[in-house]
Amino acid sequence: MSTKTPSKLEKVLSSGKFAVTSECGPPRGSDPEVVTQKAEKIKDHVDAINITDNQTAVTRLCSLASCIKIKLMGLEPVLQMVTRDRNRIAIQSDILGAASFDIHNILCISGDHQSFGDCAQGQNVHDLDSMQLIQTVRHMRDKGLFLNDAEIERPPQMFVGAAANPFADPFEIRTPRLAKKVAAGAEFIQTQCIFNLEKFEQWMEQIRNRGLQEKVHILAGITPFKSAGMAKFMKKKVPGMDIPDEVVQRMSDTEKAKQPEEGLKIAIETIQRLQEVEGISGFHVMAIEWEDKVPYIVEQSGLHPRPN
Repeated sequence: MSTKTPSKLEKVLSSGKFAVTSECGPPRGSDPEVVTQKAEKIKDHVDAINITDNQTAVTRLCSLASCIKIKLMGLEPVLQMVTRDRNRIAIQSDILGAASFDIHNILCISGDHQSFGDCAQGQNVHDLDSMQLIQTVRHMRDKGLFLNDAEIERPPQMFVGAAANPFADPFEIRTPRLAKKVAAGAEFIQTQCIFNLEKFEQWMEQIRNRGLQEKVHILAGITPFKSAGMAKFMKKKVPGMDIPDEVVQRMSDTEKAKQPEEGLKIAIETIQRLQEVEGISGFHVMAIEWEDKVPYIVEQSGLHPRPN
């Protein structure tokens, strides 16, 4: 049986302090400097940096290679892994590849359907689903075994995360679904972007009623709007989003030149309010191609400096 090495992210969460993570989307090409330049902008204001895995089903530089670049910078990466594109052989191989570079965090997700991306004729794999991926990482880590129960030489030491969308329909299964991910072995959760605070707080109340906040660390997802157009697009076109009309109206009522500032203000207000919600362990700031604003959001929310 393996002895686990805590990741920096796990140490921060275990300390009881709010953790802060963010993410970098890899480029549509092979230039790694795109990732490293984004990481440089946020490195002093976050505890770990997610690298997305062909997000929106668009082909990009792979998450694993990008995580290695982040690791070589002396930073803390979170490897995102989708089940859409890999069978169990490739999944276990990529986990070992990450472990060989001492990457200690993984986020296990299904991935957007390929019809959303630029290669609609691509075939889903989903040999394992996201819950089985969680179980796979825990099996490899905790037992030191492959899925066929063969022994692993130098097992992966990974802090295991999953995603949750409190706003998807039907709402009544959102908490039971999270409970299943926790039972599968998830140790931290990153949520969908939060704009409907009342509904999110209702979800958190259900989580507390089941005691799930004592079994898993919940990082609340935060995305700042750049414009009213972005708010309208996300409300109408992005699946799983719940953006109240009054939030869209607030952006629309703001003078165009000041809309980016208003979007940042909404994000900061959201973080400050959620710091008062029992069961929240930290925040995952998804500033899509707006990484230079992450330090401002973190500082203005009272979450800086980060613990060493």
